[in-house]
Amino acid sequence: MNAVEEWQAALEDDGELTPDATERLLAVHGTRGRRAIEAVTERRVKEYRDFVVVVGYEDEYVVEDGCTCKDSEYNIDPDDPESLCWHVLAYEIARRVDEMDHHDMWYSDVRDFL
Repeated sequence: MNAVEEWQAALEDDGELTPDATERLLAVHGTRGRRAIEAVTERRVKEYRDFVVVVGYEDEYVVEDGCTCKDSEYNIDPDDPESLCWHVLAYEIARRVDEMDHHDMWYSDVRDFL
C-alpha cells in the first residue's frame, strides 16, 4: 500500500478527517493537502448530477479522471500516484468522509449562468 492509499484507507475506516489521517495526508501532499482540507471544510466540493466540481480561488474545476486545472495540466505526473492537484485531493477527501455539497441539478446548466 502506498502513502496515498494509506491516508485514503484511514479516512474510509474512520469516516472523518481525524488528526492521524490529516497528518498522513499532509506528509505526502504538503500545501496541496492543506488547500484540499480547507476546500472540504468550506464545502467547496460540489456534486452535481453530471460532474463533481471543486470551487477554487479563481475558477471552478471539474474533477473527473483528473482535473481541469492548470496545475494538473502542467505539473502533475499522471504516472505518480502521489502527484495530485489539491482539487482532486479535496474530492478524494470529501468523498470518503461524505462531505460533498450535493446539488440535484446538472452542472452543465449551472455553468451557463456563471
